[in-house]
Amino acid sequence: MDYEFDAAGGRAIGSVITLRGRILGLKLFVEEIITERQRPTRKVWATRGLPRILVLGAYRMGFEIVPSGEHSKLRVFIDYDLPSPPVWHLLGLIFAPIYARWCVTQMTRDAVGHFAEASSSASTRS
Repeated sequence: MDYEFDAAGGRAIGSVITLRGRILGLKLFVEEIITERQRPTRKVWATRGLPRILVLGAYRMGFEIVPSGEHSKLRVFIDYDLPSPPVWHLLGLIFAPIYARWCVTQMTRDAVGHFAEASSSASTRS
């Protein structure tokens, strides 16, 4: 997928991110809009318009970080509809849960890697 960001770079409420790509000769397209942002603890985005992806319809996705003693808890979530066209709806019934779990897992891994890197950098400066 290729990503296009507006002037706010996906970092402000109302900011738009466009994703385009191809799979198996089919054009994919998703436009997302940032609906909530409380830096650095919460961010939520949702599809705008009708997404053209294979196994999901419209979705809302995000994360929140909550302090928990000396640590923090990360919650990553996705709420989604199945696609409307009958063939894609059937594929969505089968593959949407798998894809949604993959998306959440990728975001979680990225967050863990980001904070591990930041922690490592902070400890080498001390």
